[in-house]
Amino acid sequence: MDYDISAFANRLGKNIQHLRKWAKRQGLDAWRMYDRDVPQYPFAVDIYGEHIHLQEYDTGWLMHPRDYEAWLAEVIEAVVFVTGLPEENIHVKRRTRQKGKEQYDKTGKEGEDFVVYEHGRAFWVNLDKYLDTGLFLDHRPTRQKVGQIASGKRFLNLFAYTGSFSVYAASAGAVYSETVDLSNTYLDWAKRNFALNQLDMSKHHIVRADVFQYLQVAEAEQKCFDLIVMDPPSFSNSKKMLDILDIQRDHVRLIDAAMRLLDREGILFFSNNLRSFELDHLIEQHYQVRNITKQSIPEDFRNAKIHQCWEIRPK
Repeated sequence: MDYDISAFANRLGKNIQHLRKWAKRQGLDAWRMYDRDVPQYPFAVDIYGEHIHLQEYDTGWLMHPRDYEAWLAEVIEAVVFVTGLPEENIHVKRRTRQKGKEQYDKTGKEGEDFVVYEHGRAFWVNLDKYLDTGLFLDHRPTRQKVGQIASGKRFLNLFAYTGSFSVYAASAGAVYSETVDLSNTYLDWAKRNFALNQLDMSKHHIVRADVFQYLQVAEAEQKCFDLIVMDPPSFSNSKKMLDILDIQRDHVRLIDAAMRLLDREGILFFSNNLRSFELDHLIEQHYQVRNITKQSIPEDFRNAKIHQCWEIRPK
């Protein structure tokens, strides 16, 4: 395969010119500058303040290690040239195909935590320590939507990761929230995000639980929420969970259980990033369902298949 680094560099230059101004107007420190635009350069290039998160997609191509290193060095050099950032601020991740919960696995590097701003909210990120950074950029529009409608609402965030949806809801005036995940690491991160935004923790609870069990207990306790976000992984075989989660198989059970906690006027946002995912027709029979995937993909993402998202309401 032919590689023409100038095609990659030119595209980076074009993108950054337009997107840098756009991001500034939006109040975004973190945004995607390049998303596999040139097929021979299968990378996602994300800006996080003064740093770059450079992820390679696994294409299955085979290159001689020496050729590969030379190719990667050229890519890094082009990114340095176009962004004007020093090479030590470029954090490279070789993306192999994800299996289950590996997206949360440590990389073996420590990296440093630093703060980025998004629509007036602040978030801790780390571009080295895990495969993911602490903030999923593709969910930015849905976070913003939650921020627009959360005032006065009771909010539930399931599979909450580092709690960014909860930060939006709480800072927008949600009267109460619960942020549920099984990972202590990510719940601690969520607490730090809450503290960073000076949010009142007496009204906003961090809950460590297996979501399946949490939903059963919450129903028994007759909990009720006006707004629920559920963004589960495609697959998880975490040792801490009772069951293996397979989102295609389990989504009806999860959505039904979440809907039992939802107020009659409430909304559930359900999303996941399994490419082959299909929403079961039972869900559309039982509830008012609107596919909002198109509106939920940010302007800076070329990849419209990064996730799917639905707005689900009681009938």
